[in-house]
Amino acid sequence: RITAQRKGVSRSFCAACHEKKSRLNLAGPRGRLVNYSDRTQAVELIKVALKSGASQKKACELLGISNRTYQRWQRPESKIDGRHNALRKVRNKLSDAERQQVIRLANSDEFANLPPCQIVPRLADKGLYIASESSFYRILREKNQLTHRQRSRSKSRRRPRELVAKRPNQVWSWDISYLATTVYGAFYYLYLVVDVFSRKIVGWGVHEKESSQYAALLIEESCHDEGISKKQLTLHSDNGAPMKGSTLLAKLRQLGVSTSFSRPAVSNDNPFSESLFKTLKYCHFYPEKPFDSINEARQWVLLFVKWYNTEHYHSTLKFITPEQRHQNISETVMKRRKSVYQQARQRHPERWSREIRNWDLPGEVILNPIRSSNRHENIQKKRFVKAA
Repeated sequence: RITAQRKGVSRSFCAACHEKKSRLNLAGPRGRLVNYSDRTQAVELIKVALKSGASQKKACELLGISNRTYQRWQRPESKIDGRHNALRKVRNKLSDAERQQVIRLANSDEFANLPPCQIVPRLADKGLYIASESSFYRILREKNQLTHRQRSRSKSRRRPRELVAKRPNQVWSWDISYLATTVYGAFYYLYLVVDVFSRKIVGWGVHEKESSQYAALLIEESCHDEGISKKQLTLHSDNGAPMKGSTLLAKLRQLGVSTSFSRPAVSNDNPFSESLFKTLKYCHFYPEKPFDSINEARQWVLLFVKWYNTEHYHSTLKFITPEQRHQNISETVMKRRKSVYQQARQRHPERWSREIRNWDLPGEVILNPIRSSNRHENIQKKRFVKAA
């Protein structure tokens, strides 16, 4: 008989467990398959111990399993191998004759120009059911018969090309945002051009409408002010109408500026302009009331641009101003900060358990970076093309 203890198990249960474990050790690595018969015997042993007042934790420990495993083995679905890579018998699989019938019907003269979503209902109207719509799609996909067959261009999913800026005036990003007015439903349109490397606002304008003509004039003035030469600059934007207007595109070709566009309906592809607009709308001196006139809006934007470029300490730039980064004087500022920290560490070395704060700026800024795996594949493709 089993003599129960409060926080343990009896000698007879221990003997049964050791006999059980001698035939098959239940403990093992995660994901190891245990036969259903062995699981059933283990559950019966633990139940006998629990009825006698033994501890479930102790009983499970003797068998080399956890409480969660014991609870899972009591479920009805424990008969099935639940591992994701287990080989299971497919009972509802279509036969070879039925699969051939699906292919024959899909390629017949009556249904050759119709997709499976059109074929299945038409067969049902005729009193025929061969397979479900998803089965039609799956079988045709295996036979490579779901290619694009229309005259229109097939749907393409591609990321915008990666743009790398290693110095100012290599990559610019621009966009248009709304400025509220005192007239409900009417807005002023703010045009902002930002340098991706230095985060400096290199051009701006406020107008009463969106137009590629205004954008062309703004880009031309900004290139003139920054001394941009041909084939030096890449301009990134979204897919708005002003960004792809013929006037702007013609002006960019004349200036020798390359273009780059985001994917449709994806705002993450233009992050620098979106981040700049949030800084503008949430800065501490943004007006609480809408703008009364366009001149008032332009005066405020002029004040913001001056503050942002020369006074605002940008967090991504290790808290220097965009103007310092744009004028290549950031290294001098960082050397001064490093010396200050090193002197403070020499005065009180016991207060520093590690190195001083990292004041090194990144050497390049990447717009729409490619994932590491895709980057490796692209590099290998470029090397293969060059070798060929």
